[in-house]
Amino acid sequence: MVLPRSFYIRPNVVQVAIDLLGKKLCTRIGGHITSGIICETEAYAGVTDKASHAFGGRRTGRTEIMYSVGGTAYVYLCYGIHSLFNVVTNAGEIPHAVLIRGIIPATGTDIMLDRTGLKSITENSGIGPGKVSKILGIHYSHSGIDLVNKPGDPEGPSMWIEDIGITVPSGMVETGKRVGVDYAGTDSELPYRFRIQIRDLPALRDQEGLK
Repeated sequence: MVLPRSFYIRPNVVQVAIDLLGKKLCTRIGGHITSGIICETEAYAGVTDKASHAFGGRRTGRTEIMYSVGGTAYVYLCYGIHSLFNVVTNAGEIPHAVLIRGIIPATGTDIMLDRTGLKSITENSGIGPGKVSKILGIHYSHSGIDLVNKPGDPEGPSMWIEDIGITVPSGMVETGKRVGVDYAGTDSELPYRFRIQIRDLPALRDQEGLK
């Protein structure tokens, strides 16, 4: 089931980041469907969060997407190389977002091989936000795509997140500080990074046919 708008517009971005663990991120790029199970996220709490692109109400051509209604893709270019995929959350004009830092590859691994040039796709091939976008074909030009209402054009780029019935127990969620945000001062220490270990999800691995 595609996650509904109501999932994203909740006010607690930290809870949304936790609840995204175990969900399946899907893309249809160039007519090819690929997907992976979300296993690592980071929450960014908008105008009050010094690590957020929208801190202090900052609005630029790039960050304007963050002020969209929850359930919108925010994809930005990092270091001029990597496209990083984020999910906008909360109501419109409240620029909360969740960075997807890691996925377990599921559907379309043959396409992922073509995109990456790797010899094989393993459980670790999607660990790291740049790798998430690489294997799923996500590009910063896809920023602004609605994750709730898929477009009618079967060849057009599309992204969505599915609930596949996996409930992640709170005891399986590892919490820590975010990566690469030392510039944010005390906010860099906030425990807004969440992760589940691949080895802890045998039922998920069986369901998705992972090796």
